[in-house]
Amino acid sequence: MSHRPEVDAALLAKASAVRVLLLDVDGVLTDGGLFFATEGESLKRFNTLDGHGLKMLQQAGITPAVVTGRGSAALRTRLAALGVVHARYDIDEKAPAAQSILDTLGLGWDQAAAMGDDWPDLPMMGRSLIRFAPPNAHREVLARAHVITHAAGGRGAVREVCDLLLQAGGHYQRLLAAYTTMET
Repeated sequence: MSHRPEVDAALLAKASAVRVLLLDVDGVLTDGGLFFATEGESLKRFNTLDGHGLKMLQQAGITPAVVTGRGSAALRTRLAALGVVHARYDIDEKAPAAQSILDTLGLGWDQAAAMGDDWPDLPMMGRSLIRFAPPNAHREVLARAHVITHAAGGRGAVREVCDLLLQAGGHYQRLLAAYTTMET
């Protein structure tokens, strides 16, 4: 029995060209809530499914990158733990920051997918080959997304995107096999 949703063949074909996934953080990698400690430190909650998906992308040669309006220590710690090295923090204009990541990687917008949830993400998303949004995104972002995930931001939405990109690139089954060799 398969629990993977059916994905449109045309979308998979388009997604096979993706070499970088550009991500917002608040509302995408987190649920969008902001928690502050008494000392003013920002605390964030991340989903481990999303984290493992980002690691699998890297194994498949797809670069995860972050472009965010915030730059908390919690976020930097999490990205370092995941091996995400391409990140731009405290960014107001996300498209130029994403362009700098693409330039560093020697890639173009036609090799980029982007996921966001609010208006500041739209310029970055609009230039990308494929646009993803979690269902908790603002309605203007949802209207412009090619794919709206089933899971909400911070609740596995990024993992859904990672799985789709892995399927599109023909990596999903190979990577899964490393975890299922003991099944009978």
